[in-house]
Amino acid sequence: MRETTKRLLSIITSVLLALIGLFLFFGGAQLLLLGGSWFYVLTGCVLLAAAVLGLKQPGLASSLYAALLVVATIWALVETGFNIWGLEVRLMTLVGIGVWLLLPQVWRAHESWLADKKALLGAVGVSCLVLLISCFSSYSIDGTVPADRMAAQGQPESAAESMPDGDWQAYGRTAAGDRYSPLGQITPANVGRLKRAWLTRTGDVQQAGEGTVAGPDQGHEFNLEVTPIKVDNTLYMCTPHSWVIAMDAATGKVKWKFDPHPDTADLAKNVYLACRGVSYYRIPDEIQTSCRTRIYSPVADVRMVALDAETGKPCDDFGDHGFISLREYLGHVPHGFHFVTSPPLVAKNRLITGGWVFDNQANFEPSGAIRGFDATTGALAWAWDAGHTPETWKPNSDEVLTRDTPNAWGVYTADLNLGMVYIPTGNSPPDNWGGTRRPFDDATSSATIALDIVTGERRWTYQTVHHDLWDMDIPSGPSMVDLPGPNGETIPALVQSTKRGEFFVLDRRTGETVPGYPVEERPVPTAGVAPDDHASPTQPFPAAMPTLTPPNLKESDMWGATLLDQMLCRIEYRQSAYEGQFTPPHVGQTTVVYPAFYGVVDWQGITIDPQRKIMLANASYLPFRIRLDHRQKLEGNGTLPKWDGKGEEPAAKGDALSVSPDYGTPYIALTNPWLNPLQIPCKGPVWGTLSAIDLVTRKIVWQHPVGTTRDTGPFRTHNNIPLPTGMYNVGGNIVTRGGVVFMGATADDYLRAFDLATGNVLWTDRLPAGGQATPMSYEVGGKQYVLIAAGGHGGLGTRSGDYIIAYTLDGAQAGTAAQ
Repeated sequence: MRETTKRLLSIITSVLLALIGLFLFFGGAQLLLLGGSWFYVLTGCVLLAAAVLGLKQPGLASSLYAALLVVATIWALVETGFNIWGLEVRLMTLVGIGVWLLLPQVWRAHESWLADKKALLGAVGVSCLVLLISCFSSYSIDGTVPADRMAAQGQPESAAESMPDGDWQAYGRTAAGDRYSPLGQITPANVGRLKRAWLTRTGDVQQAGEGTVAGPDQGHEFNLEVTPIKVDNTLYMCTPHSWVIAMDAATGKVKWKFDPHPDTADLAKNVYLACRGVSYYRIPDEIQTSCRTRIYSPVADVRMVALDAETGKPCDDFGDHGFISLREYLGHVPHGFHFVTSPPLVAKNRLITGGWVFDNQANFEPSGAIRGFDATTGALAWAWDAGHTPETWKPNSDEVLTRDTPNAWGVYTADLNLGMVYIPTGNSPPDNWGGTRRPFDDATSSATIALDIVTGERRWTYQTVHHDLWDMDIPSGPSMVDLPGPNGETIPALVQSTKRGEFFVLDRRTGETVPGYPVEERPVPTAGVAPDDHASPTQPFPAAMPTLTPPNLKESDMWGATLLDQMLCRIEYRQSAYEGQFTPPHVGQTTVVYPAFYGVVDWQGITIDPQRKIMLANASYLPFRIRLDHRQKLEGNGTLPKWDGKGEEPAAKGDALSVSPDYGTPYIALTNPWLNPLQIPCKGPVWGTLSAIDLVTRKIVWQHPVGTTRDTGPFRTHNNIPLPTGMYNVGGNIVTRGGVVFMGATADDYLRAFDLATGNVLWTDRLPAGGQATPMSYEVGGKQYVLIAAGGHGGLGTRSGDYIIAYTLDGAQAGTAAQ
């Protein structure tokens, strides 16, 4: 019986090794012909030989496999060094097979187990030792903010109106967007005592058909991305279905709730169901109104509502009984082609907003113009329209703003003393082909544009990408900071983050680079651009600021769960067009885009500690691939319906990611995150980091991976294996005077507190749903609160919910004794 079992296990082993060997041999041969690594075809040959020998000469087969394992270990070290993630994918598959072959019942010819397996035991031991040593390798930049900088005292909020230290009255706390709280009750010494003070559920939950965008018309991302604001003793926020809610800041009790009942036709077509926040404004005393303090919130059917902050009722003297339509002046707007997800900038009796335009659907989409409305009446005060002469004008009710201009969908920031609002722009649609873009499109895309808040006149423009073919739009307004100048003066500056992971430091008065923070034009790839388009030969790069832009990819960077799917990624790498960052999208050939349009740094922007001059940025790393194809092929065979922009877009349209129909152009675009058949990224860890950058010395102080794989597995399954890979993140961070950084955002559903001085994690709390939002902090009754919205993110695939959670030291609410 024992001999039968041994024979059966040996046969099974040889068959499985033969199958793996065949897969690696043929895949490795293809890779070798493409100019790639020789290792996979060699491994396939050795596995096939070992599979045959294992049935007749098991000792020789074991020794042959041991030799392969030694060669694999040397090869892995040469390719990746002592990088645990690089070694893991190269060695774990082979080590696992080796451990199986060490079993006494497998491939055994002698009575002495060691006689057949001595060499194999040694090889497995060496490989395991290498893996063990690599576990101690670090992926961090370790450093410490100097003690004198940590002890720095506050500066005036020169870029924004002052407010009580305990309030958080705008998305970034102030219009300056620094996301800094001047509260200091919570410190690195006591943050470990942080507990939940209250948890409130909004009641707005994901509905059937909502969640992730899985393909053409197969769902809509339901994302609770909101950062509530706090004024006096009340929190104000919005939900994915456009509800507006006021809560007691001390207890979380709902004071009022308003449902604007958005048009279901728009909700059915909107790709994203999200609202990042609301805006608060007090109408100046000299203006007559019965609705003095207001909450402005976007509505998913392209409206804006103004509510009485005290009662939650619409302000009757604003627009049409509290509402204005943002469709006006845009001409024909198909459902789902335009909506607003970010709070408007409200200051100096102006409400300023742009909006999201459906990416990559056509080159005749609605205008991306920025509009300024009277904050009291809702009447249009001005429109900044890049395609009109003059740019800033006030159209009549029957006039249409220039179609298909660059839009600005992120949060705007402002210097209220200078009277300027800073607009982060995107592209003229579509994103990946610019053959029909007009000169004014190219001049104003992927740029920071300063407009006069009151008049809408353009003050200056600074472009971060020329003729953008990669959807590198600027997703968040810049953050303000005052920096020391070369002659001892103070320079009012701003820092503009980008999806590329670059940071542009500009004088916010003029848009010129600040002395000591130069920007260089560097050559970039241009070969392979579509024949009826062009690519800029150079792009701007900040020369003195640290960058979070990843290095260009190499074949050896390819990753997977096993050696087998890693090989497939290496084949795809060799088959793709890729010459590094800014490789133009090719026609008929897949192009790797890295960094990609989901960030490095996305809509969360950055955080700046204005006392210590430290900038904080969380980053994500995931390559995408794109391929342009000729439109007539898909329209000719009926795969893609034709459309001229009249009426609603055809039902078989593409979604926001995989299929971009790009009507009106010669091409369609196919775009997806670069995942292998197991739905594992083809680029290995680290996938997410948190960095602190000194804005004075222009150096990275510290940088650490952030997030684990606890809720992410093959085929997008959820597991409980918290590997410290760093994780994709959606949402921002904040910093406090107490020297603590708070961040949710990561795909493993934790809220974390970090020591500002070192970046070390001081405290964590497991959230009931994904925390893909930026936290905030406020004070009530002498207690400092930290709050985050936990509702999940469809694009990231985290758990959905409707939770608003507040924390205090010892979990005590204001007015109650700490336990």
